Amino acid sequence: MTGAGFVITDAAMLPRSADLLPAAHDRVYRALRTRIMHGEIAPGQSLTLRGIGKDYGVSMTPAREAVRRLVAEGALSLSSSGRVSTPELSNERIEELASLRALIEVELASRALPRAYNALIDRLQTINATISEVILTRDAVGYIRTNLEFHRTLYLRAQAPAMLAMTETVWLQLGPTMRQLYSKLRRTDPPHYHKLIIAALKAGDEPGLRLAVRSDVTQGLRMLAN
Repeated sequence: MTGAGFVITDAAMLPRSADLLPAAHDRVYRALRTRIMHGEIAPGQSLTLRGIGKDYGVSMTPAREAVRRLVAEGALSLSSSGRVSTPELSNERIEELASLRALIEVELASRALPRAYNALIDRLQTINATISEVILTRDAVGYIRTNLEFHRTLYLRAQAPAMLAMTETVWLQLGPTMRQLYSKLRRTDPPHYHKLIIAALKAGDEPGLRLAVRSDVTQGLRMLAN
């Protein structure tokens, strides 16, 4: 020991770079996944392993592994030439993902209804107020983030983790497109259907809840496809 520190002399006790790889690649994966889901990266934007490594302070290997996982989830596209980019969704693909949202998220909301206690409703109202604030500042990423938080907060009460994981994969694939949709809508008011969702939860109205969720998750996307 020298001063207040310790000197390790046994090389076997030092961490190997391979031992640090899983933590590094998982950190990059999660951070990049969040950015894509929240629309921080535009559709069709190219990414490089070198750029990702520089952004997150890692080598090419964890950057490559993070990209591999995101390609598998449909969050990134890999061309035959090796170009990595966020996908530019066709109208048919947008329609497909909107239909998936309508199927899965309506079911999640329905399953959450029996556990929609006052604390949940209060939390949803608070999130909705935050959505109103970010809309006023024209914060597209903030809007997408809080909008997804509104839905995730409700769906967590469904206690259906596999269904929620599928939903988040759809959100991930739609992230860049949602940014594009926000710009097109020029929204100035909070989502109308959120108020209907909250009202249905308060009333214990399952048909009304299912209709409000279905309309909320599909209306804007289908407008973009048309």
